[in-house]
Amino acid sequence: MTERTINAERVEQLIDVFGSFDENIKKIEAEFHVRITNRNTELKVAGEDEEAVFMASRALEALLSLAAKGEEIDEQKVRYLIGLVKTGNDDKVGEIAKDVVCVTARGRPVKAKTIGQQKYLKAIEKNTITIGVGPAGTGKTYLAVAEAVAAFRAKEVNRIILTRPAVEAGERLGFLPGDLQNKVDPYLRPLYDALFDMLGPETYNKYLERGNIEVAPLAYMRGRTLDDSFIILDEAQNTTREQMKMFLTRLGFGSKIVITGDVTQIDLPADKTSGLKEAVRVLADVEDIAICRLTASDVVRHVLVQRIVAAYEQYEKTRIPEQPKKYYKRSPK
Repeated sequence: MTERTINAERVEQLIDVFGSFDENIKKIEAEFHVRITNRNTELKVAGEDEEAVFMASRALEALLSLAAKGEEIDEQKVRYLIGLVKTGNDDKVGEIAKDVVCVTARGRPVKAKTIGQQKYLKAIEKNTITIGVGPAGTGKTYLAVAEAVAAFRAKEVNRIILTRPAVEAGERLGFLPGDLQNKVDPYLRPLYDALFDMLGPETYNKYLERGNIEVAPLAYMRGRTLDDSFIILDEAQNTTREQMKMFLTRLGFGSKIVITGDVTQIDLPADKTSGLKEAVRVLADVEDIAICRLTASDVVRHVLVQRIVAAYEQYEKTRIPEQPKKYYKRSPK
């Protein structure tokens, strides 16, 4: 039997680390097959496997360090820290407790929850153009909007422009009720939701009327030069190569661009090349352009989302591509 002792600075930290009904501690116990007990501010980790006891202790120390910095400890954070410990990256835990990007209308701080997200935020702050590629649930769009709102509040830009391609609009747009803006609104709803969360509906509407905020389909960008703006192109995997080039050349003085997308969810016709995939290849070595790749470990939604993404990644690796059907001409009788 191996045993290790960990001391917390305050009992309040232990309350945060244990969670409701000790759910966080139970998760660590189940993952590493150890038993964790506490007395006052002292934690004891015991188990048969010395390495498992060591890793469980490292996970607890990481959680205590986050609690000491006032970080909220939830299920996603516990899962993520367990993953960091297993891969030997728990020394980087301090990177996910960095500065707050901005505060939402309800007073909730927005900050990175994973190391990948932290690198993504740093890239946005450092570079004029940032391309964020990754699966659903990694916070690509939400964090980009947070950076845009922060830049706008700091008067670094005069406008926030959010855009995305309405790929499905080609066939069905005409059947939707209302004018053109009403027709494209469903495709822009995720962008509205993020802005509402950051600013609140009243502030959002005020800035929208003043022209400080613009949410529009990608087609509206043609022929414009966008100065002093923070521009976000969402769902960029559904742009064609021509649309992507058109968008990138809209960049004006004092502006910043963030492009987000998931190359595993391309809705373009089979004969069209994704502008995002091509841009990642073409712009890889261009100065002042950063390309950030988020992975399944950066998913911050429900645990099932992470499992679904991982399952699809594994399937794509083992899948045998379908062979095109061969058609033979009938010889004339």
